[in-house]
Amino acid sequence: MVKTPALPPLGKHILKYRKQAGLSLDELARRSGVSKAMLSQVETGKVNPSVAVVWRIAHGLGVSVQDLLEGSRGAKRIEVFRRHQYAVLSESEGCEIQVISPIHMAGELELYLVELKPDASLDSKAHFPGSEEFTTVIHGRIELVCGKQKEIIEAGDTAHYDADVEHCLTNTDEKPALLYMVLRYANE
Repeated sequence: MVKTPALPPLGKHILKYRKQAGLSLDELARRSGVSKAMLSQVETGKVNPSVAVVWRIAHGLGVSVQDLLEGSRGAKRIEVFRRHQYAVLSESEGCEIQVISPIHMAGELELYLVELKPDASLDSKAHFPGSEEFTTVIHGRIELVCGKQKEIIEAGDTAHYDADVEHCLTNTDEKPALLYMVLRYANE
């Protein structure tokens, strides 16, 4: 008869990664979609979570399931997100946003491709305090209004601006504009 090895100390590994990332139980619950109560019980070894729960916790921590089971990060990896996997959002008429960053980065660093038809705008409410955006115009001409400031950004230009105030990007060209955007949230 083959002897099954003991279960890994999953809860201790989760706690270690959570502390390394500087995350509270509340923040990990938000990132993973697993309740704070369940996370607490898993960390203290009071419950054995399902594979789905372990998978969600791993993605909330930005590590692999294998990392959680082994307690150490494995070899560096490459994650590839194919174009057909991007979430596509339509903010308004003439504006299409493709989310090109992995879900485990949400609320930390988010990457977008934005297409704006002529005269279309992307109006954004203020993000969390300390948030900032970087927008690079791949092709087209954009008017950026951030708070009370206004700038024109053309193909090849990158604008860096506070995203914790209302801001708006408008295509002022006669052709569609394509933008690459990075939203970075402030460290707590």
